[in-house]
Amino acid sequence: MKTKILLPTKENINIVGRALQNGMLAALPTETVYGLAADALNGNAVKKIFKAKGRPADNPLIVHISELEQIERFSLVRQIPPQALLLAKHFWPGPLTVIMPKGKAIPDEVSAGLDTVAIRFPSHPVVRAVISAADRPLAAPSANISGSPSPTTAEHVFGDLNGIIPYIIDGGSCSVGVESTVITLCTDTPCVLRPGGITPEQLESILGRVDVSDAVLHELKPGQKAESPGMKYKHYAPKADLILIKSSDESYIDYVNKRACDTTGALCYDEDVSLLNVQAVSYGSKYDYASQASKLFDALRQLDNTNLKTVYGRCPDTTGLAMAVYNRLIRSAGFEVIELA
Repeated sequence: MKTKILLPTKENINIVGRALQNGMLAALPTETVYGLAADALNGNAVKKIFKAKGRPADNPLIVHISELEQIERFSLVRQIPPQALLLAKHFWPGPLTVIMPKGKAIPDEVSAGLDTVAIRFPSHPVVRAVISAADRPLAAPSANISGSPSPTTAEHVFGDLNGIIPYIIDGGSCSVGVESTVITLCTDTPCVLRPGGITPEQLESILGRVDVSDAVLHELKPGQKAESPGMKYKHYAPKADLILIKSSDESYIDYVNKRACDTTGALCYDEDVSLLNVQAVSYGSKYDYASQASKLFDALRQLDNTNLKTVYGRCPDTTGLAMAVYNRLIRSAGFEVIELA
């Protein structure tokens, strides 16, 4: 298969919309990361996503809409909780996914057999235009080989899926840079299952109390079922062995420099680079959580262009938007964290 990278012209958007209607796949830009899309109402089309990515079938997908009314029109949920309408008013369109009771139209391939479905109304104009052109909701995980860093440019997608999918629409770099926040409304108290561009603090300002799943910052327990994308498996991993270091600035610098060699490197803050005696890739400023989120996946992919075998990563904060960065990094490292005094 020849993979075509298309500019987001009206003609190309209509071409891709028709392809999706016919059960094909396409990679599309969103404000978070690029998504690999298929008709969410067509189980056979959705199966192609899992095959293309090498994604485990028990990992649920997010359904994307371009208008709020599509939730009812396509019977995506059994009922829309009042809390969902509150969240929609404040955060949609935007980087927030809401889990609700699954409607009759959602095939099991999308929900991984769960009785719930994850719905998102993205803000990026290109993906919304394609959804409208296809006239159906689109299931779309990140457009990468499963387990590798998520793509934030069309070039990232092409590097992973060239020859596997027919179309990539190039909408430029993604502004948020990490996947959407996922909140479930199918628990007694609303609960964040995956942190992202909308923080738990922002959600609490609208809903009141909001819990954060233990799986956001820790590995799932054996046998525990993933309720959301990004919970169960090692994700976002570079080819090098990534080990996170939780420590003071001085301890991190000293620890890494004592282990300096040609195949040892660092994934660090801007402020660390000049102090390290190893090849270093920065994922943003220590105090700028938005820059960390937007640069993280590109930084992880930069590591794959080196000969590094071991990379020592800085542990970010776990508050606000930094929680989303930490969540991705601990999964990139396979939960291998060293704590220093």
